[in-house]
Formats: sequence, structure tokens, C-alpha cells
Amino acid sequence: MGFHVIGLNHATAPVDVRERVAFAGDALGSALAEVCALPGVSEVALLSTCNRTELYAEAADDEAALADWLARRSGVGADLHAYLYRHHEADAVRHLFRVATGLDSLVLGEPQILGQVKDAWATARAAGTLGNRLDRLFQHAFTTAKRARTDTRIGANPVSVASTAVKLAQESFAALGQSTVLLIGAGETIELAARHLVQAGTRRLLVANRTLAHAQELAVRHGGYALPLGDLDKHLPEADVVISATASREPILHATQVDAALAARRRRPMLLLDLAVPRDIAADVALLDDVFLYTVDDLERAIEENRRSRREAADEAEAIVELQVARFREKLEASGRTEPVKRIRAHGEAARAEVLARAKQQLAAGMSPEDALEFLAHTLTNRLLHAPTVAVREAAAQGDGDLARATERLFPEAPADAPRNGEA
Repeated sequence: MGFHVIGLNHATAPVDVRERVAFAGDALGSALAEVCALPGVSEVALLSTCNRTELYAEAADDEAALADWLARRSGVGADLHAYLYRHHEADAVRHLFRVATGLDSLVLGEPQILGQVKDAWATARAAGTLGNRLDRLFQHAFTTAKRARTDTRIGANPVSVASTAVKLAQESFAALGQSTVLLIGAGETIELAARHLVQAGTRRLLVANRTLAHAQELAVRHGGYALPLGDLDKHLPEADVVISATASREPILHATQVDAALAARRRRPMLLLDLAVPRDIAADVALLDDVFLYTVDDLERAIEENRRSRREAADEAEAIVELQVARFREKLEASGRTEPVKRIRAHGEAARAEVLARAKQQLAAGMSPEDALEFLAHTLTNRLLHAPTVAVREAAAQGDGDLARATERLFPEAPADAPRNGEA
């Protein structure tokens, strides 16, 4: 058994593959149960964001079953294997620590990923698929991320995909002070986008969401106007910029809708920023004249400057990750060394509790205290020594001297009044 990571991210797979492998929130429970039922898998957690889908597992050495399951479950099939990375033991630990710290993100050092890793941990705990070893791994990842953000500037002036999208809108297309921006969705990414848009002085903000109450809450916080998703076509012509990030499994905006909006706008250009995976805006929208469509993959170029500016801080964070990987492995090894002691003590405690309960029953039934004590001592001795005595005898019969030598180290000298006939 050991730690395994199977996954893909923005660096290994294009958005059209990532969106097929992404898991909606309501599908995580059943997916975790399926993986945990695979042969050799004892613990599992699943991290699924717009930029990555990853399985973290405590499993047998052959991780092929995990990769095959992901390929099958996603519907991509065997072609998915070409996009997957696989990490084992120390490399798996290092990968999770880097992910939680923001070192493996599209936007270097972005802060949202730590919350997403914590959500994956909490979901696995709730589903009952997180055991002691994975739980300890994730807890140490949280500690590592906190240390990196405290001791380096990796988290200084945090940049998110949402803020990068707003910056792109400012610099390459629209004067936001004269623009109407339509936000589709009401999750964290849209919340961040709304905050940056307000700071940039956006003239008018529209918020559309399937659940109107959620759109209203976000609109109130940021001085916008809320509308139900069903009214999208009616208000789309008003939007100079559209930013969408929902959990929909199918596109929300199609070419016919956008083309109709452009006609109503007399072909004034529109900037569409699709931050969702799976995509909210159909790919063929990009073929329309007077439309500028960007996906999360397109933002890679826009954030390269941010990546360069944070490289020094990232190098310091990488050093912290390496130190924490070593410390985590030391803790695991120390825990492994104490495991035999824990088993011996658990065996003794179980025997003590059982025999003491029987002695109390016999006292209650009228047995004399002297006889009850004799029963307690005799029976407890037999219970404690039966299994090791049998094991030593079998080892001696098979010519295995290792256990006999270990016994001599455990009991260097037999007490003078020890029984000779080995009653146990």
C-alpha cells in the first residue's frame, strides 16, 4: 500500500478534455464510493476544479486501476491515459503540497486552490473514504500551504483567474467605466470577478443565475442588477462584456443567441470570457464576427507576466515544500516504528478488559475474592501469552531462529519461579 496521485491539469490537457473529466459536486459522493470499491484501494479523495481533476488514493502499488476507472468514468476512454500524470509515495506527497500551496496552479500562487483542496478533503471525510493516512497527508498539506504563504510572498497581491479576466477586459477591449458587464453564475469565481469589476469602476453590472436568490445576494453586495437565467436572451444585447463561470454540464450560451444579441447591438463587438470547465459558452461562438471569446486556457498567455514576477517567491515556497515532504515522511516512518507497540498494547488491553469483566461476574455470583483473584491472574496470563507462545513454538519447529532471538531480547532472563511446563 502507498500514496498515489492520478490526474490531469491545465498543463497536460486542453479544456475540451478537462471538461469531460470534471466532476460536478453532486457526483463526488458516488464517484468516491466507486473508487474506494476498486481492488487494492483503501482510501481516496477527489479534487475537481476548472483546471484539474485528481484522485488521491492509498492503494496497492499498481495504480493502473485508478487510471482505468477515470478513463472509463469520464467517457474519454483509453485516449485519456496520454493526458494523465501519475505520482507515487514521496512524489505524490510533494504534488499535493505544491497544489495546496498554489505552485501548480495556472495563476502561480493563486489563493482559491487551498480552499478547493480543503473542500475535497471534507467531501471525502463525509463520504467515509478518507482514512488515517490520507487524512494525515491532507492535514500536513494545509500546514505546508499556510507556512509558505506566511514565510514567502507567494500569496502577496493575490491574483486569480477572475482578476486576470477583468484585467484582460480592461487592457485589451473595453473601458469598463463606460461598459455593461454581464456575470453568469454566482459562485466564488463570479464573486471575485464582481469585486474586481467594481474596483475597476464598471459602469453597470448584471448578474444572471439559475437560482435568482443567489444572483440577488451577489448583486446587492456589489451594486448590480439581478436577473433569472431565463431572461438571459433579453438582456444579452446590453452586455459589452460577459464573464461566465457556472457548474453547468452543458453550454449556456450558443452561437444563435450571441448572434441575435450582436444584431440587436448593431454589430457592436462583445468580449466573452468563459471561466468554466466544462465550458459555458459553445466553442462555435468564436466563429462569429464581432465576438472575442476567451477560455481559461487563453488566459495562460495573459498571466505569464504574473508567473515571472512571482518566481523568486515560488522558489522559496518550493524549498518549504521539500522540507515539509521530508518531515511528513519522517513522521510516517516514526509512526510505522511504533505500530508494533500499539498492537501489543491493544492486545493486552483487550485481554485485560475481557478477563476483568468475567472476574467481576464471578464475584457477583458468590465466588470468594481469593478464588476470583486466582482466576483473574491465571486466565489473564494465559490470554496474554497464548499467541506469542504458539508463534515461538511454530517458528522453532520450522527452523526460524529470528523469532527466538527476538524473544531472548524481549525477555533476557526468565524469572526464577517461572513455570517450567509452559501452561500458556
